[in-house]
Amino acid sequence: MTFSVVLADPHAAEGPRIGVAVASKFLAAGAVVPSARAQVGAIATQAMANLRYPAQVLDLLERGYAPQRAVDAVTEADEQSQHRQLSVVAADGRSATFTGSSCLDWAGARHGPGFAVAGNLLASARVIDDMAEVAEQVLGQHDVSLARRLHAVLAAGDAAGGDRRGRQSAAILVIGSAAGYGGGSDVAVDLRVDDHADPVAELRRLLDIHELLFGRSAVLLPIEGSIAERLARALATLGYPTDDLEASLALVAGIENLEERLAPGEVDPVVLEFLEAKATQT
Repeated sequence: MTFSVVLADPHAAEGPRIGVAVASKFLAAGAVVPSARAQVGAIATQAMANLRYPAQVLDLLERGYAPQRAVDAVTEADEQSQHRQLSVVAADGRSATFTGSSCLDWAGARHGPGFAVAGNLLASARVIDDMAEVAEQVLGQHDVSLARRLHAVLAAGDAAGGDRRGRQSAAILVIGSAAGYGGGSDVAVDLRVDDHADPVAELRRLLDIHELLFGRSAVLLPIEGSIAERLARALATLGYPTDDLEASLALVAGIENLEERLAPGEVDPVVLEFLEAKATQT
């Protein structure tokens, strides 16, 4: 009923990341399919999903099991395993998949270093073939966020026909040590489209907003010279004081939920462009 991708990138520009993306003709697939643990691995459990698999598999990986050994252990202990499907990628890139013989056609999976893709009730085998091809292409794109790369793989499956019953939900989960808001959790991205006519496209829209609010540009601009002048003009147009640009920037960032992009004495170019665009609309 679902197609999914699991990716791991220990060398991502934003720090080691691992994540899952999923789409399905199923309500809120993001609440069922993806699970991940920082520095351990990630799993997608689907078809007649066994919700005990994620904790079991991740615990085994943390104890040193290889992904294939972990998959074998949980499926061999499960009387209903032939109705299940799961994909596992360890944080170091080792991977494994399992597709039970009773999963509904078309069902199958592919995996390799750093990735695993799987699906059941698919339009055709091309869904998995196209996803695997894109997964292999994007794995080395360390300067692109893992969430973006997961979405690219998911979009390839969607374009190839995806779930043969239609579309309903999609989700992306990305985990990294202290990667969450303010460094207070390991959840870098957790976006879900629970019920939508075009969930993969809607997921991209949400990802655009997420990266605006919570991303950080590689190069920040010192608040001086022409940059200070541009910032002052935008802030003044928007009705903020300009006697202390950093204080006003912090105020507007709090109002616009851009505080994750703040840095002392500097302005993120994305924030500056956002403020200037907003000022032109005033």
